[in-house]
Amino acid sequence: MLSNEAIQLRVEELLHQMTLEEKAAQMVQVPYTVVGREEALRWAKLGAGSFLHVLGDDAREVQKTAIEQSRLGIPVIFGIDAIHGHGLKHEAAIFPSQLATACAWDPDLAEEMGRITAREVATDGLHWTFSPVLCLGRDTRWGRVNETFGEDPYLSGELAAGIIKGYQGKSLDDDESILACAKHYIGYGEAVGARDACDTEITYRKMKEVFLPPFKRAVDVGCATFMTAYGSVDGTPFTADKKTLKTILRDELGFDGFVVTDWDNCSSLVKVQHVAASMNEAAILAAEAGNDMIMTSVDFYEAAIRAVQEGKLEESVLDDAVRHILTIKLRMNLFEKPEKTGMPGCIGCAEHQEATLRAARRTITLLKNDGTLPLSNIRKLAVIGQNADDIQSQYGDWTYLTHPDPAHALKPRRPYVTVKEGFEQLCAEKGIECVYHRGCGVLPSETDDIPGAVAAAADADVIVLAVGDVISQVGECKDRARLELSGRQMELYRALLALGKPVVTVLVSSKPLAIPEIARSTNALICAFNGGMFGGQAVAEAAFGCFNPSGRLPISFPHHSGQVPVYYNQLPGWHWGKYCDMPKEPLFTFGEGMGYSAFTYANLTFDADTFTAAVDVTNAGQVKGTETVQVYMHDVVASVMQPVKQLIAFTRVSLAPGETKTVTFQLGREDFSIVNREEQRVVEPGEFELFVGHSSKDDDLLKTSFVL
Repeated sequence: MLSNEAIQLRVEELLHQMTLEEKAAQMVQVPYTVVGREEALRWAKLGAGSFLHVLGDDAREVQKTAIEQSRLGIPVIFGIDAIHGHGLKHEAAIFPSQLATACAWDPDLAEEMGRITAREVATDGLHWTFSPVLCLGRDTRWGRVNETFGEDPYLSGELAAGIIKGYQGKSLDDDESILACAKHYIGYGEAVGARDACDTEITYRKMKEVFLPPFKRAVDVGCATFMTAYGSVDGTPFTADKKTLKTILRDELGFDGFVVTDWDNCSSLVKVQHVAASMNEAAILAAEAGNDMIMTSVDFYEAAIRAVQEGKLEESVLDDAVRHILTIKLRMNLFEKPEKTGMPGCIGCAEHQEATLRAARRTITLLKNDGTLPLSNIRKLAVIGQNADDIQSQYGDWTYLTHPDPAHALKPRRPYVTVKEGFEQLCAEKGIECVYHRGCGVLPSETDDIPGAVAAAADADVIVLAVGDVISQVGECKDRARLELSGRQMELYRALLALGKPVVTVLVSSKPLAIPEIARSTNALICAFNGGMFGGQAVAEAAFGCFNPSGRLPISFPHHSGQVPVYYNQLPGWHWGKYCDMPKEPLFTFGEGMGYSAFTYANLTFDADTFTAAVDVTNAGQVKGTETVQVYMHDVVASVMQPVKQLIAFTRVSLAPGETKTVTFQLGREDFSIVNREEQRVVEPGEFELFVGHSSKDDDLLKTSFVL
């Protein structure tokens, strides 16, 4: 990589040579699948800065055209939505979703996922993924909860740091490294009523305290790009907000990469949010606010040129934007090596597939078990439910099955293992009969056959029922008012339960669903979310005790849609503690999860001089297990209202049966900071509470108090 001084010099040399038109073009990201081949090549000749969703030979043709036929030969950056693996490519290794990955509470696992995704994307000749999503899943009605790392800013930030390191590697110019993109900046998931996406009711103080920490973590580990959100702050769209994009992101956090808008955000200022009367006005707002690259809104090009020519926009604004873009291109060494080479032959290779299986195993979260699991001494097993054998539901959003490459047919590509197939494989190995019946669809269906499912399960020793959601209920524009199981899934569950057989319920879904009756009456409950290509194998292995499940929830489950939001770090005084017709606590809360061994905590200590916390953790079970030790704090009296508790640290510890370890945390003064009314992050003197334990539930935590 060139030195910073050499990069700066080269950037200024290029800027000096560029015409106004070339600067405006460099700020445009062209959507290849929207404009088509001929128009894309025209943009390449004009000097467009980036192209979106173009793969393989098409990308090579665009790059060759840009280098050989544009005046300055500036290479383009190709961006792709590689969200949990290079999943838009048919042959790629597909990992669990971000939400499922978060169940592992493991930044190293996130880093491995990022590293393998980057290697496959780079091998396809591409440079940039629009990941990770650092929005918080605090309102589970939102359609994009599956893309988040859950509801907590600290956990999201730690996992973000891991996956960004994986994407970007040790250097942006490495053949196997790609650009990460922290999105959506900021507060997108806080859309009013979880209705995606332009109206967001947050203040700058709340933004800084709740939603900014994971983005700050992304800046700290060198994330190269940020994406602006569709939303707004106090009525001002983020795409047009200088304070968010310049004052906070660049001046306060020190971000030195480039900012790209989300899909058509610039046009949305005119068409959706109505803060600009024309694209001319929108271009001025977006450029002056600090957006460096304009995704999809290609009309920005002529509008920006016209605005400068008419004296309504300073050309220096474009200079700053292009300076940011060219700096990243030079850090990537694109002028010398415009195409990433990756590792030929690695896409979907056996090594990468094995990594997706390891990830799936780590994400399995056991939420209830009356002793039915692990399965043993059974003669016949019945597997029931659409989501037991629906790979599209198991994959979730952002794969070739949901955002297809036109060159491929919409057919699932092997290898993958569904829940049904996972149990069939293990049962065959163990000499156990295994039968499958769909029962009913996740949505109302003409092929529903609940009596047939009951008949198939009638003489089984154990029933495994997979429930959840399907892709038509997931993603952008797919927000849900009702989180209860759709279709006839509850009817199917009740009919199977009436057989008097043990029922193991498996949740294959994009988010927490409201399943209080199932939680109360099922014998065991496994949360699998969207487990990727081998998620079904991981479920079966966990059920048979091939490994000890260690997942913990990164997000809380509601009893009912009307109970939302139920995130753990709520402010005090909500509804005087509860709705009058709902329990106070969530159905399952942040940090919960169990395995086949239990853990006990004792002897919590905290040294307020050195900020060192210690606790003894014991495996009280009969098998080796891994515990996620969680640390929370509470500022007892503060100048602004504070959450009842806030996660500030965690670690995983593996213990043999009966083994005790003293787990130590080296905290810092900043871990006890808040954002005051002046929007400053400070530590206010006074009393604090420290909690350490198994989950965010009060009953799972030891507590100590101290004064700073």
